Amino acid sequence: MNYYGAKELAAAFRTVRKNTIVIAEEIGEEHYGFRPAPATRTVAETLIHIAITPRVPHQIHAVDHVTDLATFNFWEFFGGLMVIEKKPHTKEHILALLNEEGERFAGWLDTLNDEFLGEIVVMPAVMGSQKSRFEMLLGPKEHEMHHRAQLMVVERLLGITPHMTRRMEARLAEMQSAKAAS
Repeated sequence: MNYYGAKELAAAFRTVRKNTIVIAEEIGEEHYGFRPAPATRTVAETLIHIAITPRVPHQIHAVDHVTDLATFNFWEFFGGLMVIEKKPHTKEHILALLNEEGERFAGWLDTLNDEFLGEIVVMPAVMGSQKSRFEMLLGPKEHEMHHRAQLMVVERLLGITPHMTRRMEARLAEMQSAKAAS
């Protein structure tokens, strides 16, 4: 019996994307060109990267139905995505891209069944032996959370307290207030 399947994958991905979008909305467009250190992505490039990276697992699993990753040309596929990342985009366009691409990927995840998620994909020798599609499809959410954490540090550098921190602080204040009242 599986307690975590396609519906849960899709819901978790939507939650992560929703939080990324809040960060994208809170950072002013005037800061979208901010680069926290040399040789790093700007805020805009990071958000575009987050938005379009799920195209990779979608291509691997939905379009090509790859069973051996050694047969997938990552550099060719990533090359096209990197071109998109480097193009100038408005904040409005980036927010639309985050919404549209996120829902497209989550909508596809919603359609998967346990048989598909259980299929095994052979990994290149440098990465190990094999993984299930399920394990591989946890990756896009984890990848986004990694970059979202970077953006939360950027928010701090820009003088913005991240929304998740504000929520936690509000809950703690409520708990302290309730304790003091009792």
